[in-house]
Amino acid sequence: MALDKLKPILEAKLEESARNGIRKRHERIITGRQPPANGYGPRYLLDGYEGRAFLRMNSNSYLGLHVHPRVIDAEERAARQFGAGPGSVRFISGTHQPHIELERRLAAFHGREAAMIFSAAYAAVMGVLPQLITSETLVVSDALNHNSIINALRLAKPYARRIYGHLDIRELDGILEQFTGEVKRVLVVTDGVFSMRGDFAPLDEIREVCNRYQTLFEEGLIIAVDDSHGVGTLGALGRGTEERTAARADIVIATMGKALGVNGGYVAADKTVIDYLRETAPFYIYSNPMTPSETAAALEALNILDSDEGMGLLERVRRHAAILRKGLFERGFETIGSEHPIVPLLIGDSDRTRKLVKNLFINQILATGIGYPVVPKGEEEIRFQVTAEHTEKDIGFLLDHL
Repeated sequence: MALDKLKPILEAKLEESARNGIRKRHERIITGRQPPANGYGPRYLLDGYEGRAFLRMNSNSYLGLHVHPRVIDAEERAARQFGAGPGSVRFISGTHQPHIELERRLAAFHGREAAMIFSAAYAAVMGVLPQLITSETLVVSDALNHNSIINALRLAKPYARRIYGHLDIRELDGILEQFTGEVKRVLVVTDGVFSMRGDFAPLDEIREVCNRYQTLFEEGLIIAVDDSHGVGTLGALGRGTEERTAARADIVIATMGKALGVNGGYVAADKTVIDYLRETAPFYIYSNPMTPSETAAALEALNILDSDEGMGLLERVRRHAAILRKGLFERGFETIGSEHPIVPLLIGDSDRTRKLVKNLFINQILATGIGYPVVPKGEEEIRFQVTAEHTEKDIGFLLDHL
């Protein structure tokens, strides 16, 4: 009864989303995975489509570590040792040995003094950024930053927010000059790799600009990067956008849910910053952490990435992503030149995007169309994501159907 007046309003909003082509609607339910065969990578089975097996081109698990035997074994062993869940938030009784080990390992991986983990990367962004922003802080953000950054900045109460055009370092410079002497602190925040396009932030250029203004703000100028799509994909050793651009942010936020194939998020920085965040970040203090078993699995995945085997997986992904980009160009399709396993097929029209995604599905290829409002109108695309599970025959199969 209490919802009788609200339900028609919500139904109208759902109908409007459907008319605009932006309603998520039905989620595909994966029911199984067929192993690689005959030169092709694995195929995935879906509820309601019995007898059909699909090539998955929309997974964030770039290195295929979600099915790596060592990762699975680490999670099983930890679950038997510590149980299925943490039992509480960290500061009460929810901290387990795997949490401490993973945080130490992540700090070392990024060359930082300390790190702390969250239940998800979204929670990490939402938990970290507002704690670094005061009423005397200017926040400067790239126009194509992830939704988590946008919402984190909405949660904060800065002196001012400014957005610079995507990768427009000259506009960033102008904003910093404009606010010199007006605020005490500046936070420049950017994605490392932009999830819709696969291009990456020029951290070296951002650092160079910010260094020129560093002494002009009483409480300094901080660079924070969300490198969730960069860690495990960019750089000779998979360290992400920092390694690829030979530059360093002040604060790195990232995920275990993409290249590492597990779950959870984290932040790495100086020890003082991490100590402060442990006392102030509500998404850390009042929310259960990753389970001990997830944490053990993430630690094993990080060890694999940081090994000869990991280097082989990185090389494989990059090679196949390059084959896909080359194939798209040769067939007259528009994409973005990059070295990341996100390979967008730029279409620029919502209806055409939906039709092509449907056509790919009919041909047993899972791909995700990205439309407004996730991207601006006219920039609609299909986001293909290459992983270490794919083979050259898989890439050829996709290109043939396109």
